Amino acid sequence: MLRHTVMWKFKSAQGKTKDECIETAKQSLEALNGKIPALKSIRFIKNEVACDRNFDAMLIVETQDEKTPEEYKTHPEHKKVAAFIKECTENRGAVDYYF
Repeated sequence: MLRHTVMWKFKSAQGKTKDECIETAKQSLEALNGKIPALKSIRFIKNEVACDRNFDAMLIVETQDEKTPEEYKTHPEHKKVAAFIKECTENRGAVDYYF
């Protein structure tokens, strides 16, 4: 199995506060569960400790192998969510690993 983790620094955008952007991203990403066959699981975690150095949120996606993330990334539902998140974030980091 491949685990894809992403962390973001959010900002206010699209008429939403930073917290509203985080909540919209959370709901939208978690709603992908069951809609994209390549996904084994998807989990959104909001940072709970205020610190300027911390990222605001993290996503953990599990797929079967290194080929299936492409199915996830190119799926129309994911593209909609990704476009929103791109507008609402100012920094991103990611790590992919097998487990």
